[in-house]
Amino acid sequence: MSLQIFPKEEEPLCLPKGFRWSAVEANIRYAGRPDLALIDGGPGTVAAAVFTQNAFAAAPVQVSRRLLHEYKGRTRGVVVNAGCANAATGLAGLRAAQEMAERAARIVAGNVQETFLVCSTGTIGVHLPMEKVLPAIEHAAAKLVDTDAAFRSVARAIMTTDTRPKYISAEIESPQGKFRIAACAKGSGMIYPRMATLLAFVATDAKVNPSLLEHCFKEAIDHSLNCLTVDGDTSTNDTAIILANGASGVEIEETNVQAVSFFTAAVRAALEKLTMQLARDGEGATKLIEVNVLGARSYAEAKQVALAIANSNLVKTAIHGCDANWGRIACAIGNSGVPVEPERVRIAIGDLLLFANGAPVTFSEERALEILREEVVRICVDLGLGKETAKAWTCDLSAKYVEINGAYRT
Repeated sequence: MSLQIFPKEEEPLCLPKGFRWSAVEANIRYAGRPDLALIDGGPGTVAAAVFTQNAFAAAPVQVSRRLLHEYKGRTRGVVVNAGCANAATGLAGLRAAQEMAERAARIVAGNVQETFLVCSTGTIGVHLPMEKVLPAIEHAAAKLVDTDAAFRSVARAIMTTDTRPKYISAEIESPQGKFRIAACAKGSGMIYPRMATLLAFVATDAKVNPSLLEHCFKEAIDHSLNCLTVDGDTSTNDTAIILANGASGVEIEETNVQAVSFFTAAVRAALEKLTMQLARDGEGATKLIEVNVLGARSYAEAKQVALAIANSNLVKTAIHGCDANWGRIACAIGNSGVPVEPERVRIAIGDLLLFANGAPVTFSEERALEILREEVVRICVDLGLGKETAKAWTCDLSAKYVEINGAYRT
């Protein structure tokens, strides 16, 4: 089955109503490209977010957590910069993050009674050059528009070692009416599923109250971004934010179980597409690897096995080298911590069965090579223990990954 991983640049987008976007060059680290962006949902916007579990949580993470709590989920939008993580920067870093949020609110909303959340990405342990950042926020505010080009510019502005922007958009026809979702993300390295594993921004014109929005968002992330791994490292700045402004007129009411389920599924589908884009663009990656685990006793166990396989450097290097070494997959399953019965386990790549009934299956090495040469490689494991399933996404591990990270600061 063919899969279009990244959107085509010329395709029109289905952006949610009422949102405006902009990106400008602040020259924080990346000369000649946008590195500061604004997302404005307009008055009445609410938000939910998930943040890194890293103990060295960056200043923007700490400030955004506090603002979400203080404003009870009400927020106007997001201000985000690339090139400097503003992490491990002490009180000065906290003041800088707060100042970014306040400046965006004052310029865009006209006062600080409405707030902006703030995100940063880039090198850790470096102070933000506020003499560049603050004028750039004002410049970006003056450029806010609702065009496809502006949205794409935001997706580019948040990139660091990414080789291409990641974004999706869709119009959803629900039983309550039509609403739209758009999302963009950055992430190429330091990606591991212990939160949201990157920066991701989701916008919808559905009307959802903050507590319900948080519930739906966390569930969608648990089945998408938190099933993503590139290198097993969790960043100090990981943040995923969803903004809902209600401009479509479609309301997702907490008492309507069907509507809540439909909305959650729509957000999850959008995030799954972003997850695949992020995995395919992992640092040095040449392939997207999708791990499907079937026949588990619970979703939690299926996910645990899927991530054990996806996190295995031996599996990732075997895929890179087009080696159908199913033994590495079996080892990862056995090391997952989930009780399994080897004689029940079936292992396949694509449509080619490699292991079943506790023993190797004779297979065509030529067919295996064909499958492993594809841009998307699917590993399928059936545990034979139940009916629950899970997926995880990763990429192959190449020498280029070492090269990129060996010279990250230089």
